[in-house]
Formats: sequence, structure tokens, C-alpha cells
Amino acid sequence: MSRSKEDHTTLVAMTTKTDHQYGSMDNPLGPEGNPNVFQDGLTHVDFVLVWEESLIGQKEEKGMSSSGPAHSIKREEFLSRLRDAGLLLEQRERLQLKRKVCYVLLNAPWRVLCYYAEELSLRAPLQVVQTPNYNWSEKILERLSIPNLMSQHVPNPPPDFYTCPFRTTKLDRFLDSDNKETFFKMTQRHQLLYEILARTPYGDVTRGEVGVDRLLSEEVFSAAYPLHEGSYEVPGWVSSDRLSVRQVLFQYWARWGSWYRYQPLDHIRDYFGEKIALYFAWLGFYTGWLLPAAVVGTVVFLFGFWLINTDIPAKELCHSDIIMCPLCNICSHWNLSSICLTFKVGLLFDNGGTVFFSVFMALWSVTFLEFWKRSCSGLTHRWDCSQYQEVEERPRPEFTAMAPMTTRNPVTGAEEPYFPETQRLRRTLTGCMVIIVMVAMVLMFLIAIILYRTIISVIIYKTQNTFLILSASRIASLTGSVLNLLVILTLSRIYISLAYILTRWEMHRTQSKYEDMFILKVFIFQFVNFYSSPVYITFFKGRFVGYPGNYNRLFGIRNEDCGPGGCLIELAQELLVIMVGKQLINNIQEFISPKLKGWWQARKEEEGGGEKEPLLPWETDYQLLVCEGLFSEYLEMVLQFGFITIFVAACPLAPLFALFNNWLEIRLDAHKFVCEYRRPVAERVQNIGIWFTILQLIAHLAVLSNAFLLAFSSSFVPRLYYSWTHDGSLTGYINSTLSYAPHNTTGQSHPICRYRGYRDQKGNYLPEFFQLLALRLTFIIVFEHVVFLSGRLIDLMVPDVPEEVEMKIKREFYMAKEALAENQSADRTLIPGQIDVGGLRLRGTGTLLQSSLMNVLKPFSDQSKETST
Repeated sequence: MSRSKEDHTTLVAMTTKTDHQYGSMDNPLGPEGNPNVFQDGLTHVDFVLVWEESLIGQKEEKGMSSSGPAHSIKREEFLSRLRDAGLLLEQRERLQLKRKVCYVLLNAPWRVLCYYAEELSLRAPLQVVQTPNYNWSEKILERLSIPNLMSQHVPNPPPDFYTCPFRTTKLDRFLDSDNKETFFKMTQRHQLLYEILARTPYGDVTRGEVGVDRLLSEEVFSAAYPLHEGSYEVPGWVSSDRLSVRQVLFQYWARWGSWYRYQPLDHIRDYFGEKIALYFAWLGFYTGWLLPAAVVGTVVFLFGFWLINTDIPAKELCHSDIIMCPLCNICSHWNLSSICLTFKVGLLFDNGGTVFFSVFMALWSVTFLEFWKRSCSGLTHRWDCSQYQEVEERPRPEFTAMAPMTTRNPVTGAEEPYFPETQRLRRTLTGCMVIIVMVAMVLMFLIAIILYRTIISVIIYKTQNTFLILSASRIASLTGSVLNLLVILTLSRIYISLAYILTRWEMHRTQSKYEDMFILKVFIFQFVNFYSSPVYITFFKGRFVGYPGNYNRLFGIRNEDCGPGGCLIELAQELLVIMVGKQLINNIQEFISPKLKGWWQARKEEEGGGEKEPLLPWETDYQLLVCEGLFSEYLEMVLQFGFITIFVAACPLAPLFALFNNWLEIRLDAHKFVCEYRRPVAERVQNIGIWFTILQLIAHLAVLSNAFLLAFSSSFVPRLYYSWTHDGSLTGYINSTLSYAPHNTTGQSHPICRYRGYRDQKGNYLPEFFQLLALRLTFIIVFEHVVFLSGRLIDLMVPDVPEEVEMKIKREFYMAKEALAENQSADRTLIPGQIDVGGLRLRGTGTLLQSSLMNVLKPFSDQSKETST
């Protein structure tokens, strides 16, 4: 293949081991034109490391710090140890006008793959499973004989297998064991390569100088990634059964035209791994369950339109001539009929159907979580992850390198690194103090926004502009909501970075535990950050105002009262601004940000000038964006789940907005993973982790929140009480909710005015106040008992694991027992070189990990790639 002078592309061998390892320049493509190979055209590229060097004299160009001498030493040491670990390496370079981009192609020979596959307990196939897989909604529609427009035939479905942990000594008992090139799937090869990269040290292990992630953070390498399997674009002449997995995912999943189709979850898992596939499975399941919630919520909202013209209190209010007391110190008196339109709009959110919808959503959330557990158990068993965390998950590479001692795993019997629990507890408590400080900061900003709304209202009243004065409360409330959203997003970015540092410092053993603690830290903060303002409006605003002549004050300023239309409509406005605004900002960012980054990357590639030849696969993938994980995706959806459950009584349209957002979110995320992201390393997980526990907590909080919201913020209970005491009629209800201000407290121009409350003219509570309070508390108790009891019954009726899955688990256990009848001893040492101290063994220091890896894998590095087991 000819190369232009403008590109100045050179190919350089990293070492001079064998011709087979690095091949010649004559055959740049492998069999069938596969470009993801070494120069020999046979050795497959499993992983790629990249760094950049500046060519502008001796001075480093900005953003190219990986060319420094200290970085070069670390890089050479790291690559040398990779060779000692048995990996095959080949270096490629592309020279441009101002920089040189170096690519190191990595391949793991068969013996290395076998060793680490057994070390990590990767599961290998024993027998093909013939049981077809159906979507839960597909079964329902089939039973009802309803055409299923969501169903689609996706070509080349990955087969399902009975599997068991891989053992080299039992190789002949696994399917396709005679084909070493295809026995391990590409995602498994990526996992094994990443494990080696994450374990390999490049300096002093006691200082944490180990692993490719640390090198990336220090900018020694610019990138580390596995390759995509070809282009995602589908040629018009290729039949569907000849498409690659990436092309299948683009054609049947990532395109906007597939928005109403089922997701090809098995294909997603086959290409991206179980962790990403399980996220999209959960997101699709959640979106499907939002459909009935959105329908019921929309019906309840439309029911409010009918009430607008038939509601007796609304008619009384709109035709009243009642003079209301001022809402602030310099505000003027106002006529109750001036809020006629606002009151009617409030009926769209606050009506009798709200109680039904609150009960419905509480039961919906419990049922959704129970059926997700069933669906998740079936998926994780089919994907061989049902017992991953309990039995198979290994210690984190960073933990393995930095733990001060070792101990024996009580489950597997293997020697593993150990970090004292007392030290971890002290570090965790320190992290808790940081969380408390950040939560206090959120509450300080909340108080500042409350004062801002009060001050803005005063400023508007001083303008003497009639239009602004009439809208003062709405302007202050709306601008306060927008300001609160900006504060929320700013504090979120700061705290996430801080939580990442704290979680690393706590030294958690496994990746699942590490992620769970990180998620918990961030969610506690985000819960307060996002929900503090709605909670204030729901339970505190307008509760401690006092009455004319005896108003309560905060920092010398009169406590904030609800607007003329009441607090519930303000809560609905706050929810729409925060929830919809956040989703809108995130979707715009997810759509525009990749385009801008891709444009900037392409512009950098054009700096060499001249005619360009086609880029090689590792160069094409290097221009793609880095996948930053699923944390932000899960967090966005879980916060959304909280908005549509905890405060749903105030906004029945919340599930509808969530449904539209999620349809868009699935397509945006799918397109990013298939087309715009570098291929992430596949990860195995047993479930969605601590996110499920958080969802359960939110579902329980939602019951209590909606009970208090309906009892104290909604007009449902006061209307119910008034109708019971007045023969079922609401005539005179508005007048009953207003009290007369004490004499000589509101000025001479309006000697008599009214305010909301159940007080006499001396400011003392009337008997109706205490009767209504008792009724509200009774409503809360009855509401939460009915919902919790119904939820418990649903939990008992819906088994967590379907019967057919239980049968498959028993069958797989039997086959694994037969295949591995002669088990190897589990008494293996992960990291040799320790001193026994009681039940614990102290770790060595310095180059212990280096020597152990070299001792174990030294024989592999001297063998040919084609050597048999």
C-alpha cells in the first residue's frame, strides 16, 4: 500500500523478536480484508495504546505532555513489562506537521489468554440452549392476538449456551475448543488484555504506580482502547446475514427509524459486554413501564379541564370581591378575584384525580421494581452473570497493587490482597464529613435563593409598574427556579470530582463495591441538591408565616409565603423547570457535544496538509470520543424516577415528559456507543448494582411524600372535610379557608382584609384547624398503610426468579459438575512472596508484583503464538 509523503507515515517494530510477531510490510490486511491485524496479516489486534509527541523543536506543544522525558521512561518500563508478561507488541507511527502519533498494537497469545481466563473465571460454552427468548410485552400481545409493531427480526442472533468456568485441563470438553482463534470472544479477549494492562506496574507499587489507568491520568498515554469491528455504515449490496455486529446494531438499533422497535439486547451484550447491555435493558424496561403511567397521568390532567368550568370554589373565587392582606411588607392589598386564572390552572394539577394517581404511581413503582427483578434474573443468567459478584469477581487491579497484606478468600480459597477494615472505616467516616459539608453548602444556597425571591418581589413592587406588580410572585418564583437549576448543575460537577477522589482513597476491594460507594456518595449529595427546593416548597413554604401583625422573620426578612395561587402550582412549576430543564440541557449536550468534539478532532488531523490516504482502524478509532461510563446515564434516569414518584401528586404530566425524554435518550445513547465512542472494555455485572437499592428507597419515600403532599399542600383534604360538614356541598368553601386580620394591623386604607388560615380575629386557632389537622394525619396513616400493604402483596405474588430460569440454573449446574468432575485445587496464590502473620500475610514491596508476573508468565513470552495448550 503506497503512502503519501505528506503523511510521513512510518512503521517501526517495537522489538526484534520474530518475523511472525511483527510480519512484513507486504500484507497490511488480514484474511478477507480484515485490517485489524499486525503486519503479518494474521495476528489480531486485541488492544491499542496511543501517545503523542511534539515535533516543534525541543519545546512541547500544548496538550502533548506525553512526550516528556519522565513520561518516556515510564512508558518504556510499562511496555517492557508487558512484553515480559507474554504480550505481542507492534508499534506504528504517523508523522504530521506538528506532532507524531504513536500507536502500540497489542495481542495476547493463546497461552496467556488461557492463564488469565482461568484466573478470572471466564465462562466457556458447554452446550447450545435451544429455548427461545421472548420479551415480556411480546408475550402479552401474543396472548391477546394483537399485532406487535415493536417486534423486528434482527439477523445473526448470538446463540445462548450452557456455560461453566474455564479450565485449561478440561479444554476438550468445551464447544469449539479446537479453534483457538474464535474460542474466546472478542469481548473476552478485551477483558483479559485490560486485566493485564491494569495489573502491570511501571514503577514503585507501594506508591500506586501500576496500571494503564494511572498512566492515562498522568498523560503518559493519550488513549487505551480495543478496536471496533469495522465500520458501522451498511453497504447497500451486503445481505443482512453478512453484516457485522456493529453494522447490525446501527441498522436495527442506533438509527432514529428504530425508535419504536425492541432493542437487540443479545447483540448489544455480544459487542459491548454485559454492563452496557444491562443498562439498556433496564432503560428500555423502564421506558416501557412509563407508558401506562403517562396515559393515566394525562387522563388525570385532562380531568382538570372539566373541573375548571364545573368547580364551585373556582366560580366563587372568580366572582368574589374579597380584599386580601399584603403578601410582603411593602406590598399592597389585592383582590382575591385577580388570581382567577391562576386558581383555575391550579385545578389541572390539584383535583380529586390526584389522589387516585398518587396511589396508582406508588403501586406502579413497586410493581415495576418487582418485575424488573424477574427480568434481570433471566437476563443475567442467560448472559452468565447470575453469580458473578458473589463468587467470580476479582479484586480491583489498583487494590491488588496497593493493599499492604494478603489473606485467603473464604469462598475460592485463593490468596488475595487485603486492606484492614478499621482503616477503611476511618477513611469512609472522613468521606462522610465531606458529604455533610457539601450538603450544608447546598442548604446555604437554598436559603440564598429563598432570600433572592423575597428581594426580587420587593424590587418589583418598588417599580410601581402595574403589570410587573401583578406578576411579581410568578416572576420571582420562575427566575428563582432557573437560578436554582444553574446552582444545581454547577455544584454537581464539583462534587462528582471530589467523590471520585474520596472513593479511590477508601481502597475498596472489588470494582462493584468501589462503584457502589461512589454512586452512594454522589446520590446522597444529588438527592439533597435536586430535591431540596421542591421539598421546601412542599413542606415548609407558607407554613411558618404567622399572621398580620405577628409575622415570623428570617434574617430580619418576613418568611416567604405561598403565591396568590397557592404552593402546589409553584411546586408543579419548580418540577417542570428542574426536571424538564435538566433533561433538555442534557439531551442538547449529548447531541451537540459529540459533534463539536468530532469536528475539532478532524480539524486537528488536517493540520498536516496535503492529500491524505485512508486511515487505519486504530487511527480511525483514536479520533472517536472516550466513553466515560454509565454513571451519568444512570444518575439522570434515577433522579427522573424520583421526580415522577416523590412529587407526582403535584404534576401528573411528569411521567409523560419522562416517556418522551427516554425515547430520545435511548436513541442518543445508542448512536453514541455505536458511532461516536471508542469501543469500551466489556465488563461483567450481576445486576444494576446499588442503583436498584436506591430505586427501592425512592419508591418508599414516594409513598410518604405523596401522603404528606396530599394532606398538607393539596386542597383535597380541606375540601373533603368541608363537604362532610356541609351536607356534601362546597358552596362557601373559599370563605371558610380565609380568616380576618386583627384590627389596626394592615393600615387605614383597608381596615379589613383576609388571609389564608383558620384563626379568629385575635390570631388564635379555631377548632376547625385542629379537626382538619386530625383528619390530615389520619389520611396520611391510611394512605401509607394501604399502599405499603398492597406493595407487600405484590412482592409476595411476583417471584424474583421465573420458574424456567430456575430450571435452566439447575441444568447448567449439573452440566458444569459433569464437565469439571476433576476440579483443580483452589489453593493457588495470586501474588507470591508474602510473610505469614497470624491469619494474614504481609505483602512484599518494591518490585514484588513485577517479579511474580515474570515468574508466572516468563515461559509464555518465549513461546510462539500458535503453541498448543
